[in-house]
Amino acid sequence: MQVYLVGGAVRDRLLGLDVRERDWVVVGATAKQLLDQGYQQVGKGFPVFLHPNTKEEYALARSERKVGKGYLGFETIFDSSITLEQDLLRRDLTINAIAESPDGSLIDPYGGQQDLDNRVLKHVSDAFVEDPLRVLRVARFAARFAPLGFRVADSTMELMKEISASGELKELTAERIWKEMDRALAEAGAVVFFEVLRECGALMEILPELDALFGVQQSQQVYSQTDVGIHSLNVLGQAVELTNDSAARFAALTQHLGKAMTEPGLWPEHAGHSQNGKLIVDELCERLTAPKHYRQLAALVAQTSVQCHQADQMNALELLQLLETLDLFRRPDRLELFLAACTADLQASTEAVSKDYPQASVVRRALGAAMLPNAKELVASGCKGPQVGIELKIKRIEAIVLELGREVSSVKN
Repeated sequence: MQVYLVGGAVRDRLLGLDVRERDWVVVGATAKQLLDQGYQQVGKGFPVFLHPNTKEEYALARSERKVGKGYLGFETIFDSSITLEQDLLRRDLTINAIAESPDGSLIDPYGGQQDLDNRVLKHVSDAFVEDPLRVLRVARFAARFAPLGFRVADSTMELMKEISASGELKELTAERIWKEMDRALAEAGAVVFFEVLRECGALMEILPELDALFGVQQSQQVYSQTDVGIHSLNVLGQAVELTNDSAARFAALTQHLGKAMTEPGLWPEHAGHSQNGKLIVDELCERLTAPKHYRQLAALVAQTSVQCHQADQMNALELLQLLETLDLFRRPDRLELFLAACTADLQASTEAVSKDYPQASVVRRALGAAMLPNAKELVASGCKGPQVGIELKIKRIEAIVLELGREVSSVKN
């Protein structure tokens, strides 16, 4: 029995990155041998075992054969005769097909080290096309390693285009699509994930709502980039600079989806896109099984980002209505995520990306002031029933006026 460190741990160490987790492959062994040594088996598709002490994953060397559609349509072959080279051959990219022996020597039959040096993401074999999930995985790796200068090899991009055109992407489950997208959103090169998917033709299958924005025109007087699709990716790029929160990044990316509903003859205006965008975001998140807090934040940003951009021109009542729509009195933690998405949109709309966003300060100050009036105090003073809500609203408006003065309260009657 021989044990090798494989995959991301080897790759990241060679790149000088922190190793997130370690995976091992066991050659020349059976499941019974590992169980007899105290390993705990997990998973049913193929034997993966947890080390009795470290709890790291150890998998028996295996090979695969395509027998059906989708990324689950494989027959897995695992026995003590499978070699390390056979196991590495089934992996997606050469940089993920490097193994390390216990003495530290590297086994690299498919040129992964050279591709690391050349900063290229390249498939191990033509069997790459058998698994549609690899389109998303390569796009995610491109996003992760974009800051290091990695690119997708031309030959691999051609195979990704082949997969996209085959219809096999339709076999991917919504949960798996979301998992890859969510992981990509957390990367510094998150924009690259969507750029790669668009280049290979997968974006129209995976995220048609975003793909539909490319070619849609918006006002040149407001936006430095008039193509809504390109602008949306620029917004995501700005959001990456502003926040590490993936929900806020997702909300930033999706806030203009409603503009795809505008008839071309009405371009570059997009009346009603905010409400349309909210509906599209709701449907998208339902389809992809996005977490509830992603869905809520993205829908609110799509619905109200235009209002937030006008916060410095609102009167106190309008500001209070915005705060209530965002449910900030119950969810004040949502404020900074919302403002990050809105700020990213403004910064992507101007050549001067460092431009201040004074509307954010207005909304912060309005919420801080409006949080001071207390319903319990009103009840204690004798206020009852529906009158409590009415009086609380009045007090909150007065507090906003006091905080912001004529700067806001006198803009409109």
